[in-house]
Amino acid sequence: MEKLSFKNGDTMPAIGLGTWKSDPGDVHDAVIAAIQSGYRHIDCAAIYGNESEVGEALKKAFADGMVKREELWVTSKLWNNSHRREQIIPALEKTLKDLQLEYLNLYLVHWPIALNKDVTFPEGPDDFLSLEEVPITETWKGMEEAKHKGLAKHIGVSNFSEKKIRELLQQSESKPEMNQVEMHPYLQQKELVAYCKEQGIHLTAYSPLGSGDRPARSKKESDPVLMEDKTIHNIAKKHDCSPAQVLISWAVNRGTAVIPKSVNPKRIQQNIDAAKINLSDDEMQTIAGLDKHHRFIDGAFWAMEGSPYSMEGLWNE
Repeated sequence: MEKLSFKNGDTMPAIGLGTWKSDPGDVHDAVIAAIQSGYRHIDCAAIYGNESEVGEALKKAFADGMVKREELWVTSKLWNNSHRREQIIPALEKTLKDLQLEYLNLYLVHWPIALNKDVTFPEGPDDFLSLEEVPITETWKGMEEAKHKGLAKHIGVSNFSEKKIRELLQQSESKPEMNQVEMHPYLQQKELVAYCKEQGIHLTAYSPLGSGDRPARSKKESDPVLMEDKTIHNIAKKHDCSPAQVLISWAVNRGTAVIPKSVNPKRIQQNIDAAKINLSDDEMQTIAGLDKHHRFIDGAFWAMEGSPYSMEGLWNE
């Protein structure tokens, strides 16, 4: 298993179990199956609504001796309604209570979007706070405090463009250590990958299989289906593996982490087995030609009429 190394010597396994869209009732067994299959990296978030069940699975895994806490990398994310500096430690403490952990390995700012404290998901423009009202730099100071307190060993961001990272670096005492973004052969983010590498910021790819089970609000009839791509299928045949394994291997070959989601024990095993697949330089070059600059999770739900956020402002394109 490839690992990403941090400045303090910590290492994060490149393949993790994603828990987005894993329903309570399924996610407990999925986490147990993943740990039994060799996963040592679990990706969570408060907004997923299932951290308490993930916590029960982690408690069982530790109690039964499947894995030790220090052997497991656990990531979670700060939701948009807790971006004020004084809200961040309480939000993190709630996540830690739900996960039944004393610390996170990695804590991320989930989106560069701020919401009012009582809003889980916006229904109208009044539910938002602008970045003038709650600057990312204020949020980041709270994240730094969480790290100083030892509640999170590492801190980073998610869904941040190069421009937003540049702006943050100009005004902060520390760099994000991770940027988690949508990334797959149809959205390769080559410029962002190059910039983050230059800055020593790791990347994690979410929706690596094209997020076929994404929420209806994020689906369009014109969306391509990544898992049906002929080029990916042809490469899978050569390696006697699944298209999903090719997509996961591609992400690892690029030097990024990747967090495929599944609650199916067989697929959970197949996903981590992708670590054994070595794509050739020619195959990587062939996949490089598939880039469509297509986002399956385009964030349009943040850019409703009257919102202080726009698609152009979100992705700076």
